[in-house]
Amino acid sequence: MLELIAETGDLFARVFAAMIDVVTGKEPDFNGLKRALFGEAAWVWGTIVTLVGGFIVALVYRAAPVIERNIEPTLMVVSYLAIGAIIFMEVIRRFVFSEQFPWSTTIPGYLFLIMTWTGCSYNVRLRTHLSFTEFRSKMPRAMQFAVLLLDAVLWWGICALVIVTASFVTANSGNNYGLITGTDWFTWWFLITLPLAFMLLSGRVFQNLFEDIRNFREGNPMITQAVLGGQ
Repeated sequence: MLELIAETGDLFARVFAAMIDVVTGKEPDFNGLKRALFGEAAWVWGTIVTLVGGFIVALVYRAAPVIERNIEPTLMVVSYLAIGAIIFMEVIRRFVFSEQFPWSTTIPGYLFLIMTWTGCSYNVRLRTHLSFTEFRSKMPRAMQFAVLLLDAVLWWGICALVIVTASFVTANSGNNYGLITGTDWFTWWFLITLPLAFMLLSGRVFQNLFEDIRNFREGNPMITQAVLGGQ
């Protein structure tokens, strides 16, 4: 147990040092970070990051409603427009000028990654995932609250799983100096958005949980019809 705690503390230190290196323009120690993320301590670290990070995100959302309303829609729209612009431009270049940028087939994929998982976070807030509205609305009130708590636990489990595995993939890519085809851009610049997106998702789970607890205490309806893309 003490060894696991020490390894977890070392992993936190390595992640913090990597963040400082990125901010100051230095090359992070991806090799050491990758090795640390390969051990059992990574799951303890991932659970803590999921819960503490998500709670902090939820507090930021509460303090800054403008961010809460716009962060995911902005990222989704910008990514989508960028994908469309690249594809439109490259179709013209390929069939009219017989030219094509090498990165035109890879950058859209990474942008799609950003669009998809920030969109997932947004729709968790709208409860269009794991809703089962028709089935749950027929349950007793206490059971409705129980399944909503189960939703939160399941989402946190998924967040922890993705944050740990995606962080390892990101560190491995950085350690191997992976570059996007036709550019001098590192692939980890895009891959790091995946664990960050699931930290945002964890924040949305906390928001929903706080809302569910308030509704349960105040006698408000627990289950409402989810609308895809609604508010």
